[in-house]
Amino acid sequence: MNDLLKLLRTLVWVTFFAALYQELRKPEAERTWHGKVAGVVPYDFRVPTVERLRAAYWDPASDVVFTDRVFGVGWAVNLPVAARKLAELVDQYADASRRLRAPHGGASERGSR
Repeated sequence: MNDLLKLLRTLVWVTFFAALYQELRKPEAERTWHGKVAGVVPYDFRVPTVERLRAAYWDPASDVVFTDRVFGVGWAVNLPVAARKLAELVDQYADASRRLRAPHGGASERGSR
């Protein structure tokens, strides 16, 4: 487990420096300080705004759970959508569990004669 955490930490740092390198190799006039590393991992080094914070972490109208991070490298979690999807999973589990525990046929208990 410790090796996995070290690998994950290394990947985060590599992605961070790749994002910096990607921006610094552009001419100064073309630097936007946000984009995607290798077209996959989002990064944003601009000063966060309230609008971007709200769009990333609190957008209940969206169906997207993982959004671009407001500052740094990686993804943010859209909290109301994540909570809604988690509630749906819990409801599905509860319904399936209820159906499995419901008595089948006429016998109310297992082994009744």
